Amino acid sequence: MDKQIEQLRRMKRRPATPGEMLREEVLPALGISQEAFAEKLGVSRQTISDVLLEKRPVSVDLAWRLGRFLGNGAALWINLQRQVDTWDALHIDASKYDYIEPLRKTA
Repeated sequence: MDKQIEQLRRMKRRPATPGEMLREEVLPALGISQEAFAEKLGVSRQTISDVLLEKRPVSVDLAWRLGRFLGNGAALWINLQRQVDTWDALHIDASKYDYIEPLRKTA
């Protein structure tokens, strides 16, 4: 199994979401409002609000916008969201996959 997935399986606490990082670290450091941040990214204030409130995940499109504006690249934001999504699947939604039988390879 992938090492990162195994690490996430062992984690007791959910990783910080991109929205939490933006809300707690990035926006305060920038000293700008949600509205101004949304305008700089070319998205609606509602989109930013939903991400900050953790009602909406960071899409690849938004990751590109964040990475370009903040200068830290889309991969950071994509990977943060992937970690949260994977943790949720392993810890919250795991039972919904139990019925799936692995494909058995034949010779």
